Amino acid sequence: MRITYGKLGVPLQRVVRGADGRHEVLAAEVSVEVLGENFVAAYTEGDNRQVVATDTMKNFILRETLDYGGATLDGLVAHLARGFLATYPVMEAVRVSARELRFDALSDRLFARSHDDFGVAMVELRGSELLDASSGREELWLLKVTGSAFTKFARDDYTTLPERGDRPLFIRMDVHWRYGDPGDAEGERHVAPAEVRALLAKVFDGFVSESIQHLVHEMGTRVLERWPQLSEVSFAAENHTRDPFDEREDRKLYVPPFPAQGLITLTLDRS
Repeated sequence: MRITYGKLGVPLQRVVRGADGRHEVLAAEVSVEVLGENFVAAYTEGDNRQVVATDTMKNFILRETLDYGGATLDGLVAHLARGFLATYPVMEAVRVSARELRFDALSDRLFARSHDDFGVAMVELRGSELLDASSGREELWLLKVTGSAFTKFARDDYTTLPERGDRPLFIRMDVHWRYGDPGDAEGERHVAPAEVRALLAKVFDGFVSESIQHLVHEMGTRVLERWPQLSEVSFAAENHTRDPFDEREDRKLYVPPFPAQGLITLTLDRS
């Protein structure tokens, strides 16, 4: 029997006023999953004496987020994971994850809520042992109107796609990374998801790719070159490129393609 239970998507928004009067917003949906065999009796016998209620977990997340002294998702999930294990010894291991609810600063007190790409973080702890940790940026939507190609691919009787030496390329992409030393996720060597986003956009803009596979490999190589503290980077990219419909002189019109996307994944590590 393998069991887990927990609380999903606890929404929170913490505001901190700095000494200079500027405000910082840390907003997220936080989830916790408890692992271990100490709760088997709740499943097999209806015995809840060991069970920490998920509503209690929700309150713990909210109060401990207020006490958290840092400003990153990576630090927050690590802080909460350590706190859960210290407060509730019945929990053998926990997995805490967070999804950024993005607010972009427009002034020292004004923020715009964005529904665009967002940061994510996850940590899994068993006692003092770090079992897993990762960070990422999800839901990146990038459109490049020229400077991408897809040619010389395998063809047979099922192939109808024409070769295109220069095409618009519209992708949806998630990127995740791991640190060589997981402690770097909380320290000065922390990699900000927004900086990764900026680098990926720069590569997409300047690199002439022969395919999405070619593109994400270049992106991954550049990420590992830029941040030597990272041990691994991975991508999941979907092709949402529109189909050409018509063109006149200096303008072209595109329409949505058949509603099924190509999926390209890649994981690069330093080993």
